[in-house]
Amino acid sequence: MPPAKRSASAPLGRSALPAEEPPPVRRNPERTSAAILAAATHEFATKGYGGAAVNEIARRAGVNKRMIYHYFGNKEALYIAVFEAAYADIRTAESRLRFDESDPVEAIRALCLFTWRYYLKHPEFLGLLNAENQIKARYIRRSPHIARMHVPLIDTLARLLERGHALGEFSVAADPVEVYITIASLCHFRFGNRWTLSVIFSRNLADKASLAAWGEHIVETLLASLRRPAG
Repeated sequence: MPPAKRSASAPLGRSALPAEEPPPVRRNPERTSAAILAAATHEFATKGYGGAAVNEIARRAGVNKRMIYHYFGNKEALYIAVFEAAYADIRTAESRLRFDESDPVEAIRALCLFTWRYYLKHPEFLGLLNAENQIKARYIRRSPHIARMHVPLIDTLARLLERGHALGEFSVAADPVEVYITIASLCHFRFGNRWTLSVIFSRNLADKASLAAWGEHIVETLLASLRRPAG
């Protein structure tokens, strides 16, 4: 009886086996969530809450729209998550300045320049702020975390200002909230309106030299306000 013929597809010395199925693709939840947040940040910063579309966020993130609902629940929750992430990022970076270990004047200088440079590097942050202010903070007020994120900043700034006042560096006992709003205002208005201001004053307010000079102007303006005569 002749030997059975070996299948041409079977390797030598090994019986033919059914092909193995490829292993399932494993998702990386952190990477997927980060991609969705980045895409949503762009959409909300440029189009606001009403103009941003979940379909476009999904396309930009490279995920199925169902994944957005899986990770964040709905559009409103995603929008709030974008703000929480944006505020967490600036507050975390700010905390590395270590105000409590610095000379008060140098600490104020560092805070002013940090804020200005952060805005220059993260224009999407200002886009988010503009969008939410247009609707009177309708959505971020629903976050249980955002207000609490700012407590350490204001507490640290209060100690810094008190220390500067005690050392005679600052002649006024300034309100830390007002001081921070002053810094943010000087940063936000100049950067957010640089194009229109350049046109109406026939001056390039968007070049590197002009932007760097404005950072120093913010420092000098704030220090002058802290050193003004009391009363």
